[in-house]
Amino acid sequence: MDGQDGDEIPRPLPRPSVGEWVRRTLVWIGPRRIATSGVLAVATGVGGWWLLHAPPPPVERGLPSASTTAATALPGGTQAPAPGASVVTVADTSIVVIHVAGAVRQPGLVRLLAIERVADAITAAGGPTADADLDALNLAAPLTDGSRVYVPRVGEVVPPLTDPMPSSPGGATAGPLNINTATAEQFDTLPGVGPSTAAAIVAHREANGPFRTVEDLLDVRGIGPAKLEQFRALVVA
Repeated sequence: MDGQDGDEIPRPLPRPSVGEWVRRTLVWIGPRRIATSGVLAVATGVGGWWLLHAPPPPVERGLPSASTTAATALPGGTQAPAPGASVVTVADTSIVVIHVAGAVRQPGLVRLLAIERVADAITAAGGPTADADLDALNLAAPLTDGSRVYVPRVGEVVPPLTDPMPSSPGGATAGPLNINTATAEQFDTLPGVGPSTAAAIVAHREANGPFRTVEDLLDVRGIGPAKLEQFRALVVA
């Protein structure tokens, strides 16, 4: 009933103001927590700034750099490398075509890098046969595009020049002359063969196709058995 002791209705506590709420919060947190939070906030901000503005990594000292020293001019417009500058050698990757004949397993045309040697040409032609006389060749000789490497057989009589050069000064062929690739000028260097016979050999070859054997030269006008014997050892088919 109204007015009886113990029956009073509880009243809600008054709401604290904003300032009072802030003061109570700071009292609850305490000065030490406030200081620690401030330090962490500053550290986080500095770390984020450094990550976004970090300098690029340094360039390795071992990387090649351009030299500012003037190069020395050489005759012909080329330039010598400056003192202390690094010189890079670039391998020759051009291709040469070589005719390999004689005592090899697969005679014919081979394509090689210009930096390769006679030994590489023989290998590209299937390697030497069992009766090849490799000592008659300079296996370390460089190759020239369009040249011919002839591998003689043991006991075979060949001209002394067997290096892979198309011709020597004066027009004399180096090694046996291939009658299917030689020019009229090269045929003219053979003993017993003059300009007219040389021209007849080339004309016969163009009209009838390649010679199969050296003896097929007997079909050429102006070449008989006696004349063929004069240069038989100097030619191959």
